[in-house]
Amino acid sequence: MTTQQRDTVDQILRSVPFDMGGEVDDQRPLFADLISAVPLPDDVHTEHAVLGEVPVVTITLDRVTPTGTILYFHGGGYAFGSAALSAGLASELARRAGARAVSVDYALAPERPYPAAVQDAVAAYKALLDDGVAADDIVFAGESSGGGLALAAILEILSTGLPRPAAAYVASPWVDLTTTGESMTTKADDDPSLTAHGLRRRARDYGTDHDLVDGRISPVFADLVDFPALLIQVGGNEILLDDATRLATRAASAGVPVTLEVTPDVPHVFVGFAGMLDEADEALNAAGRFLRANLARTPG
Repeated sequence: MTTQQRDTVDQILRSVPFDMGGEVDDQRPLFADLISAVPLPDDVHTEHAVLGEVPVVTITLDRVTPTGTILYFHGGGYAFGSAALSAGLASELARRAGARAVSVDYALAPERPYPAAVQDAVAAYKALLDDGVAADDIVFAGESSGGGLALAAILEILSTGLPRPAAAYVASPWVDLTTTGESMTTKADDDPSLTAHGLRRRARDYGTDHDLVDGRISPVFADLVDFPALLIQVGGNEILLDDATRLATRAASAGVPVTLEVTPDVPHVFVGFAGMLDEADEALNAAGRFLRANLARTPG
């Protein structure tokens, strides 16, 4: 059954017209159509708000008493997506973690390139702290470029002396904008949704004239000492596989409590196919357990 599920997901991704490397004005509505194809469950509620002058969407679920807050960062190559579009995946993570999610509408390139997104991420986190939410009750999460942004924001937080969040979870993270991972080539035929060419265009738009080896842009090159506990999940069929494996090695060498989970024969951000793909539900269940275990306090 799971082989059939994987084949179906692969065919869906290969049939969509979205092109990560295309013109942003043309591709943004296509990306939105792709991400919003499945409606939110009836028990998921979203509310638009502002944190530190940054737009966010707060995501809560019926019959879930939150034990903490997931500060969530959507994917889309730093050029596509939004906080509202990410509510589906963010809510599934919140459901399993027993938490609320706050998805950040960070600045997108090319209109607002690096460091605007990192600044927005840190501003939203600082506003949560200022609102009285304890750092131990906040975990960071994100998929693809949102995973890279979550890690870059934590690096900035550590450098400024703010208390670090309790943990971080990243799914299929894009953490090397130099696109030098070996899987960029070895997994090119297996990956149904990403190309190295497309990622390189988005990296140029985001990084502009900055050095892409800068750890705030490409966290795989950063010093990860003092990072919180980290869970990395990645699919075996994606060109970003080596981003994830090298990140895990880098984190482990810095003494970070890190877990890497590689799921064979599944694509980029496979966790977004919960309900269609058994491996997605299994991975999200594991992510939920990880986040729940790292949230320090419980109600009452």
